[in-house]
Amino acid sequence: MAEKGHFVLPSSVAGPADVNRLLRDAEELDEYLRQAAIRKSGEAMRLPKVPVMLDDVVSANQLNLLQETDRQLLIGFLKNVQLKSPVVHMSFAAEPSSAFTAKIVQWMRQNIHPLLLVQVGLQPSIAAGCTVRTTNKVLDFSLRQHLLRNRQMLVDAITKIGQEPAQSPQSPTLAPVGVAPDPRQVSGEVQS
Repeated sequence: MAEKGHFVLPSSVAGPADVNRLLRDAEELDEYLRQAAIRKSGEAMRLPKVPVMLDDVVSANQLNLLQETDRQLLIGFLKNVQLKSPVVHMSFAAEPSSAFTAKIVQWMRQNIHPLLLVQVGLQPSIAAGCTVRTTNKVLDFSLRQHLLRNRQMLVDAITKIGQEPAQSPQSPTLAPVGVAPDPRQVSGEVQS
């Protein structure tokens, strides 16, 4: 819940594209309701459907979209978020689910900035993990980068495996046909 003048963004609103869509929807709704107020009172009026994301923001901030002052506060807030909120770019090898993205956004807003926006992108060359880019830093948490950093360790491990003689588990020696095998050899134990 938010106090008047102190707005929050729900985690369903992740990135700049979401904010742009919200602002457009809020402005269209505001324009529609302004025109409806000018119409003659006897004319039938059908209210437009409010998009789910806009409804989430309205609910989280306890706004009434029928009130012009609340609509103007919302539009002003969204314009401010659009211009001033910090944006973090995250790239993944595959498209993350919306639930995963919402968890990341929620964590970042709790620990970094309450109005932070996360722009998600795809970069198949990273194989697994992600890269995070801010205005002044790039953090690479990809499997590709991890393997590059530890390349010599990987080469040494492969070389070591190639130099060791192949050890096969002891298999029991087979007795000639018609002769029973020695029970000590079959169990893998040789008794002296």
